[in-house]
Parts: sequence; C-alpha cells; structure tokens
Amino acid sequence: MVSKNILKQLGQLGQKKYRTQLGLFSVEGTKAITTFLDNGFSLKYYFGTSEAVSKSVDNITEATALELKKLSNLSTAPSCWAAFQLPKHIDFSPQSLNLALDGIRDPGNLGTIIRLCDWFGIAHLLCSQDTVDCFNPKVVQASMGSLAKVQVHYVDLPKFFKQQNLAVVCTDAKGERMYKASLPQNAVLVVGNEGKGISQAVRHSSDMDICIPSYGTPAAESLNAAMATAIVLSEFRRRA
Repeated sequence: MVSKNILKQLGQLGQKKYRTQLGLFSVEGTKAITTFLDNGFSLKYYFGTSEAVSKSVDNITEATALELKKLSNLSTAPSCWAAFQLPKHIDFSPQSLNLALDGIRDPGNLGTIIRLCDWFGIAHLLCSQDTVDCFNPKVVQASMGSLAKVQVHYVDLPKFFKQQNLAVVCTDAKGERMYKASLPQNAVLVVGNEGKGISQAVRHSSDMDICIPSYGTPAAESLNAAMATAIVLSEFRRRA
C-alpha cells in the first residue's frame, strides 16, 4: 500500500510547478523505466502491481491498481510507475547537425522529436523557452525512453545562435526546395510552432530557409511538426 500523502504528492507531477518543487518527474511502463535506470537517472519512487513486483529484480513497492491509476497520466494505467529526480544541467555540445525547436506546444510532437533525435544521433536538443516542458508526462511517454538519452536545453534561441558558430537553417513553406538545396555542414536546423511556424525573432537569425516540396495534387495543407522533422533530418543525414 502507498500512503495517501505520497499518492497526493506524486499525483501532482503532471503539473510543471510541482515537478520543479519536488525535483521529480514520472515515467510509466517497465521498458521506459528500465531505460532511465540504465542511463543513470536517480530513482526516487518505484511502484508496481503484485505481478510486476514478482517479476522485477529492482526495489519496487507493491501498489494496487487503483493507486496506480491515481498516479498515472494515461487513460489505462500500466503495471509500473516510477518517479526519478530531475537531472542536473549538462552544457550544450554542438555536433555537425543540431536541432532547435521554436515554440513546439504539443507534448506528443516533442516526445516524438526527442525519439527522432535518439534515432538520428542528435545528443542535444535546443528548445525555445515557450516550448512544452520535456518532463511533461505526455512528452516522456511519447519519447518511448529516448528522453533518457537526449539532453534538452531551454534557451533564448536568437541569443544562443549568436554564441554558436553554426549555420541556422529554418524550415519554411516559402524556403528553397530541400532536395535541390546545398545544405550546410555544422548547422542547426530550426522547426517552428505547429500553427504559427518560426517566430520573427528566430527568423532574423536564419542563414537559410528550406522547405519539403509537396507532390500531391492537391497537396495536403501542411505536415505534422514531428513528421517534417523526420524528413529533414533524414535528408541531412543522407548527405553526411
């Protein structure tokens, strides 16, 4: 059994202010929890059903299905739930290809993009300060454990770009067609807000604008932010 006080406290981790106050974030599901453990994250609480406890070799506390439901941010609570300490800050380390997000607000998009970073070997992800919190439970879930391997930095993007020796490449519907463009080395690719695109402040930092050309007749109005990110990262990596 889990105490009512702990349940109440941990059940608030869905809100950023409580994550900040407690210095904790939640992870749900055995596979994702194991990934965070394997990558050195500090475990504070670990709860699971009796079946999960019997199968686990870790120090896991048994909880009822009702208790797990109160902790979970999912429509169907998984068999395991954990709270980890928020990680310490790590300085940004530029690579030949870097990624920045300007105003991404959908947790599912951010989580998927973090997973893409893991897939395409991007260790550090830059985010504008109005991008959704990467420790939002929905982001953590959508990242499928990849958040444990990608360092996310929340910065003032225009100011940060001035401090880096990187070509700033913005995605824009009116930009040069990506497949015919001469893509730079040592670049930071910028993906904008789902509805508004890239902000004017960030656009002023751009060295180059590119677009993903459409071939449909008629073409879809736009691409999902995470989908567009996958296509552009793939093209940059293809040319590397």
